[in-house]
This record gives sequence, structure tokens and C-alpha cells, in this order.
Amino acid sequence: MNAPTTAVDALLAEHADLERQLADPALHADAGNARKAGRRFAQLSPIVTTYRKLEAARGDLEAARELAGDDESFAAEVPELEATVDRLETQLSDLLAPRDPHDADDIVLEVKSGEGGEESALFAADLARMYIRYAERHGWSVTFLDETTSDLGGYKDATLSIRSKGDSADGVWARLKFEGGVHRVQRVPVTESQGRVHTSAAGVLVYPEPEEVEQVQIDESDLRIDVYRSSGKGGQGVNTTDSAVRITHLPTGIVVTCQNERSQLQNKARAMQVLAARLQSLAEEQAQADASADRASQIRTVDRSERIRTYNFPENRIADHRINFKSHNLDQVLDGDLDPLFDALAAADKQARLQSS
Repeated sequence: MNAPTTAVDALLAEHADLERQLADPALHADAGNARKAGRRFAQLSPIVTTYRKLEAARGDLEAARELAGDDESFAAEVPELEATVDRLETQLSDLLAPRDPHDADDIVLEVKSGEGGEESALFAADLARMYIRYAERHGWSVTFLDETTSDLGGYKDATLSIRSKGDSADGVWARLKFEGGVHRVQRVPVTESQGRVHTSAAGVLVYPEPEEVEQVQIDESDLRIDVYRSSGKGGQGVNTTDSAVRITHLPTGIVVTCQNERSQLQNKARAMQVLAARLQSLAEEQAQADASADRASQIRTVDRSERIRTYNFPENRIADHRINFKSHNLDQVLDGDLDPLFDALAAADKQARLQSS
């Protein structure tokens, strides 16, 4: 199984070019371009390393076969070297398989309460905290862009920006992209006086937030921009100035709000970034839907019946219905211990990509 030489050669040349760029101090004058180059270099490095190991193993195997007739020690090495070559060829093939172009990107994540009233809002807050705990475990930064709280301190809706701090081929999107959809909870609500288990739901939407959004052009005439006074957390500046911003994209009906920055100008700029990310995600989703009629997409309505995952408190159980994943460590999962689940989701996604390539 030999990887296409032309494809590998092109990646080797790109890797060498990026290495030269990253060694040039001029590149680092532009932090955005430097980070973009660093992420691409990190994405290509495993491919280059594996290819070089494979070439070395092939050379050793060829030499061992040539000398096997004269020296039994070389003959004894042949089976092990053949196994090494097969393993590295498979590994290289996996690395060259089509991957999500947004895997290195940061994200915007929205949590919305749905059916279940106050209990749904409280669960939405649990989900937000779960993602924050997970981000903390990975050294990522989390910024609240907007939040609307319920009477009991839950979230009617909350918008978070989650960003990694280094250059990696697998960024925030690579891990959290599978979270979009309806999350169902089964537990006794704090508002339940009879101790009965209720079922409610909250929705999660996830959008990649690239360094530069190039595919979406936003016409200012398509926007309605409203300003209002911030509410909720924020210190002494809250409710004193009209710094919060709400942007409505009239053609699509998408509404983005941001109130947690210090000034109206900052809130508007941040809201425009989120709007661009959402429009890009929508455009890509529509393009992929046109190419694949049965493509799974994020669920836009918070309906209990259309769930991707169930959190069962009485049994301390979490179940992801897309891949039949189950575990009985719900308390740990809500504290951010999500890697086993995300590893399983990533493995299933990788297998699907390999089958479609």
C-alpha cells in the first residue's frame, strides 16, 4: 500500500516552506498569519515524520532481503521489518485520509434551554459548566459573549467563545464539533416536590471560528443593529450605558447578541465575528447538504425526541445515541471528563471518512 507520491511530495514541499516561514521573524509581526502557519505546520508534521520513518523502514527491508542469503541474522529481521512497513503504510494512509478543514479552529458554542422551563435552563447551565471544565483541563480560554439567566440561575441561553492557546492540528473544533444537537436530561428537578424524575432538554450549537472568515461577505444593508443596556454579570459598568449590541441578519433571521465586552464598539466587533462564523457554518452546511442528502446536521429545534445524548442522573449514566456509547460516570463527565466520549466520536468519524475516501 503506497501513498500517492505526488500528494506526499506536495505536502513535504509545503512543510519545508512553512518551516522556512516560521523561522523568519517577519512572519511573527502578524500574529494571525503566524498562528495560521504554525497550525498548518503542526498538522503536516505527523505526516512528514511518518513518511520519513516509512522510507527508512523500506530501505532497511530492502537491504535485509538482499543480505538474507548470506547472513541468517538479516533473514531473521525480514518479517519484523515487513510488519513495520505495513504498520507505517497504514498509519500514513490514515494521516492522508480526508479530514475536517476546521479541526484546528477555535469555536463559538451556544447553549439554549428548551422544553422543561426552569429545569431546562438549569440543565443548560450544567452543560455550559461541563464545557468550561473541559476547556480548563485542556488549557483553553473561555469567554462569555452573552448570557440570559433564568429566575433560578440557569441559562435561557449563553454564548461562549472557546479558544486554544497554542498551535495544534487538533484544536477546539476537532474535539467539540460533535456537541451540536439536543441533549436530554432525566432527573428530579429542584422544583419537583414529589420526587418524580422528569425529562427535559437543552440545545447546543457549535460553530468554527477561524482566524479569518473569507467565504462570507456581509452587506451592512442586510443588518439591523440595536443597542441596549447590559444586564447580568459584569460589575459596576452593568446597566449604566447602552453598551450591549444585538445584530439581526435580515436575510437569514440569525440574531447575535454580545454584552460582556466593556464598550459598545467591542461588543459590536465581537458580535460581527460571531455572525460571520455562523453564516460561514450555514453556507458550508448547505453546500454539504446539496452534495449529500442524508448528511447529519445540528438540530436547530430543542425537541426532546430528537436527541443526540441522554444524561440520566438516577443511574449516573450518560448515553450518546449516535454511536451507542454508554458510561456510568455522569458526575465525572459533568466535571469535564469528556475525553473517552470524544475519542469514541472521533474514531467513528474517522472511520466514516476513510470509508468515503
